[in-house]
Amino acid sequence: MKAIICEEFGPVEDLVMKEVADPSPGPGEVLIRTEAAGVNYPDGLTVQGLYQDKPDRPFIPGSEVAGEIVALGENVTRFEVGDRVATYCAGGYAELAVSSEETCFALPAGMDAADACAMVIAWGTSHHALKQRAQLQAGETLVIFGAAGATGTAAIQIGKIMGATVIAVCSSEEKRKIALGQGADHAIGYDNLKDDVKALTKGKGADVVYDSVGGEAFKAASRFMAPGGRLLIIGFASGDIPQLPVNLTLVKEYSVVGVFWGNWTRRKPADYLANMSELFGWYQDGKITPLIEGRYPLSDAANVLKRVLGRGAVGKIALVP
Repeated sequence: MKAIICEEFGPVEDLVMKEVADPSPGPGEVLIRTEAAGVNYPDGLTVQGLYQDKPDRPFIPGSEVAGEIVALGENVTRFEVGDRVATYCAGGYAELAVSSEETCFALPAGMDAADACAMVIAWGTSHHALKQRAQLQAGETLVIFGAAGATGTAAIQIGKIMGATVIAVCSSEEKRKIALGQGADHAIGYDNLKDDVKALTKGKGADVVYDSVGGEAFKAASRFMAPGGRLLIIGFASGDIPQLPVNLTLVKEYSVVGVFWGNWTRRKPADYLANMSELFGWYQDGKITPLIEGRYPLSDAANVLKRVLGRGAVGKIALVP
């Protein structure tokens, strides 16, 4: 099979496409012919050796796949050859991928593979963040940083389903228009973030902040939280991991809440599958629609990752072998 290989940690431009041996599923595993592989910000960090998990080299990047099961390992009971599934796994940037059956879920008939990939990490992260970690309530104000990206557009749509007033924060007018098109009630920039949020909330501040950016945006959020608010830490796309002035959490009585979807799926597999079932139910009912920026050949992996790392992507990007 053809696969994208990371020989050693380094720039994403060093990735190469090679012919490698087909993998085989072990007990409790399935082999999937990849229809689409999702591209995620952490993929680029992993290639550079900057992510929490550092795989042995060489390795195949990519952590989400949608496609058709073509072989079963021993003791697989939930699926059969020919089933279409999406999954969270290692080695996604390849024509074939192996996954535990426990992390696979069946796709609705006719579902686009890129849509399915978007639903795994981007939508899975935003759903878990707003449901389990923030416990977002109807009538609350949700502020989303990086709101035109894959996780951001997911957070907008999920936030609206959960009954929140959504303030999208984006770096350009073009991205703000995209956020409004995804259902945000307001779209603002980063330049006057604290004052703009205070004005839009009539001085109260944000009940929930979805922060995938860090840096100066986090510093602003730490000063515009409402009492009882929840500041969600999703990631640090700005490259700046900020320090928290804890005196503000004392005075304003808000919480800072970490969100690590990958670890949560391993700790709570039944809850993970229940979340996915809810998301796919919303999808089938036409309540949500993932924003897919584009589908690119597997050979474009390095260029696509470079754009994602530079925060130039809008919505979800998929690689198609």
